[in-house]
Amino acid sequence: MNNWTKKLLKWILLAIATVVVLIILFVAIVYTVNAVASKSEQKNIQHYGQTVMVDGKRMNVLIQGTGEQTIVLLPGFGTASPVLDFKPLIDQLTPNYRIVVVEPFGYGWSDVTDKPRAVDQITSEIHDALSQLNINNYVLMGHSIAGIYGLDYVNKYPHEVTAFAGIDTSVPTQPVEAMDTQTISLLEKSGFYRLLVNMNPAQIMTPPDVNEETKQQIKMITLHNMMNADIQSEAALLPANFNAVQRLQFPANLPVIFFLVKNDPEIQNWIPLHEEQIKHSTHAKIVPLDGTHYLHYTQSKAMAEELTDFLSKGHSEHR
Repeated sequence: MNNWTKKLLKWILLAIATVVVLIILFVAIVYTVNAVASKSEQKNIQHYGQTVMVDGKRMNVLIQGTGEQTIVLLPGFGTASPVLDFKPLIDQLTPNYRIVVVEPFGYGWSDVTDKPRAVDQITSEIHDALSQLNINNYVLMGHSIAGIYGLDYVNKYPHEVTAFAGIDTSVPTQPVEAMDTQTISLLEKSGFYRLLVNMNPAQIMTPPDVNEETKQQIKMITLHNMMNADIQSEAALLPANFNAVQRLQFPANLPVIFFLVKNDPEIQNWIPLHEEQIKHSTHAKIVPLDGTHYLHYTQSKAMAEELTDFLSKGHSEHR
């Protein structure tokens, strides 16, 4: 090996070592910035709602409005802050209803539990929280995965639920797979998820019309709750939870209304799948709406009006 070749090899090795050091330094900086920011944000996140003790853990519940009829809202999968996520819908409903937003364990300000997120466990915990608050007569309304939990819930507690309203809710017969949460969890723990969010804030799902303070609160809570143990457990159990309610139907005498994306780009026969769910119902309706899966972000006014009309017509029938 001549001197020129030795020098070239030396420079190559030096360049590689420099790149490795820079990568390690970059990763360390990203990790440190995330750790410092996370600790700082804990002081800036604004608490809301009230605490109910369920199975030795704190579950957060928001109660707003003074209407005679109560609507219980359940979030979609992985919603960082159900209360803030539902804000546009809450604002439309509170003039006429008492609204109760339940944040299941691992969501919002609720604790993280060590119980697997099986559908029966989740619905039992929600019912326990409502029972302690003496809420025992209500419309159950939920987004996305709440269609699975809600189906189990209305069959377990038929004498409490007066109607079910679904916001683009999941159905047991749709395709579903367990989610790979390890990659997202690694991004969150390393701090790279925060970096990605800072580069592209649109990754955080926020209602478009809320103020900047609310958007910042959602961002901070999202980064705080991202892929905690409960969310990972729920993600892993998605196929099992869908399978657990395969044979369930909505009670025939229970009023059911679905607000659905008019032309769903991801799941074929989205509306027919829901029509199948209510084929035996005596009072049911499907309301197709323009928009995305988060219909309550942009269609809350229309949903509130349709729901009020639907409940007024079906109330006496259900009774």
